[in-house]
Amino acid sequence: MSTVTIVSHPLVQHKLTRMRDRTTSTKTFRALMRETATLICYEVTRDLPLDEVQIETPVAPTTAREIAGKKLVFAPILRAGLGMAEGMLDLVPSARVAHVGLYRDPESLEAVEYYFKAPQDIAGRQVIVVDPMLATGHSAIAAISRLKAAGVTDLRFVCLLSAQTGIDNLSAAHPDVPIWTAAIDPELNDHGYIVPGLGDAGDRTFGTR
Repeated sequence: MSTVTIVSHPLVQHKLTRMRDRTTSTKTFRALMRETATLICYEVTRDLPLDEVQIETPVAPTTAREIAGKKLVFAPILRAGLGMAEGMLDLVPSARVAHVGLYRDPESLEAVEYYFKAPQDIAGRQVIVVDPMLATGHSAIAAISRLKAAGVTDLRFVCLLSAQTGIDNLSAAHPDVPIWTAAIDPELNDHGYIVPGLGDAGDRTFGTR
């Protein structure tokens, strides 16, 4: 089964609470999502490999460390994942971006792909899939399957909020993909929304609720 990491940092938990509040404005919600994504990105990338390099400071030559290998790829699931990707790019501005367009069929709740665009050499890079909500897990499973079909072998999944159902489904479908989340809520309602959740993350980010 996938490894699940709950990011329990007080700043993350505080910002998530503000996002849950139904009275939070679109502007504030968008800013909070960006800020929280930056904080979670710090946790997700803490084990990136490093190389030793020789540099010269203004004072003397020294040996220092920098991230090894090819640059990361962030893969937001459209459209809600864009808000998180912006925050992660604030921390890693040199990262590449792959876009995975999916919508949820209202009847079956299954994910339907409508767009996919990724760096040509994505197969050789670590890819962090980003979506604010992990509810049923169908979108995450579809996005990761699509990326694996493109040759990606080093994948991680990041969300703000998850339900145990989504974690179980994603872990069963892709047991090799670790998961990071700020919280796990107990259940889904009949429409596949996380309860208590925070509503539709896309609508609240872009003001279409």
